[in-house]
Amino acid sequence: MSTATGAAMRVAVTGSIATDQLMVYPGRFADQLLPDQLDRISLSFLVDQLELRRGGVAANICFGMAALGLRPALVGAVGLDFDDYRSWLERHGVDTASVHVSQNLHTARFVCTTDADQNQIASFYAGAMGEAREIELAPVAARLGGLDLVVISPNDPQAMLRHTAECRDRGYRFMADPSQQLASMADADVRSLIDGAALLFTNEYEKAMTESKTGWSDADVLGRVGMRVTTLGAAGSIIDRVGDAPITVAAVPALQVADPTGGGDAFRSGFVAGMSWGVGDERCAQVGSVLASYVLETVGPQEYTIEPAAFIDRFRATYGDQPASEIEGFVARARA
Repeated sequence: MSTATGAAMRVAVTGSIATDQLMVYPGRFADQLLPDQLDRISLSFLVDQLELRRGGVAANICFGMAALGLRPALVGAVGLDFDDYRSWLERHGVDTASVHVSQNLHTARFVCTTDADQNQIASFYAGAMGEAREIELAPVAARLGGLDLVVISPNDPQAMLRHTAECRDRGYRFMADPSQQLASMADADVRSLIDGAALLFTNEYEKAMTESKTGWSDADVLGRVGMRVTTLGAAGSIIDRVGDAPITVAAVPALQVADPTGGGDAFRSGFVAGMSWGVGDERCAQVGSVLASYVLETVGPQEYTIEPAAFIDRFRATYGDQPASEIEGFVARARA
């Protein structure tokens, strides 16, 4: 939704800010796993590609939103090594004034290896991210003149709980995106993260895990949030609202898949951009799907650029002329 005045939404995106170390293994992980030895795995993969990229879920989401003309406020914790990364984000339209800088720890690092089937094995060093639990949202809201949406994306778990509680206490509308943190969080904490969210984002596997961890059925979960968006990879996405028929949105095929890292983050970026423009749920998901296709074609989650005409052509090729006409003006103004 757009604000009452028609101005762009004031969005704070909380979550991880990290450096990505991305490697490519030319074989298949599955070929190296012995079913009778899974309790004592000791493997080493000889990779043939290494890329160092800027990443972190919150930073990726902000980058994508900024590429579509918004100026989201990034909220997270980093180390003293953040200066170059801050400059990059600011130059691409992201507001970094609410980022907390640790005096003792390095910025978080994501280390990921992708195999020939696009399966991934990853590790994450939290570093300064642990200090995100010290951040309050009220000063962010005061600086921006209010908050229309707070995105709660993967972060230090205590920070996620603190931000969610503050959103409830202060009446900030929030989007729950627990993602990678679902598996490690206590069941009660998962329930706390979701309950009362205006939107809940998961992929298909995380949807099932959410129901398992909370003990709630699909209907129970949907009843506790305003809307549920489930991404299905190449099969697209599904949007559910209580009392409405589900909306299925096709994925936009990438010209080539260079690296899947950050595709889901870009989908969220496009969805929130669509909300800010005031277009309907289906259009929001379609914008997200187009943006995700750009990320899949690049190595690194912030290495793509948007040209309005090409973006609309890609949108039209999958969704048709009328849907494209509804978002064309917004995309054109975003890059003006």
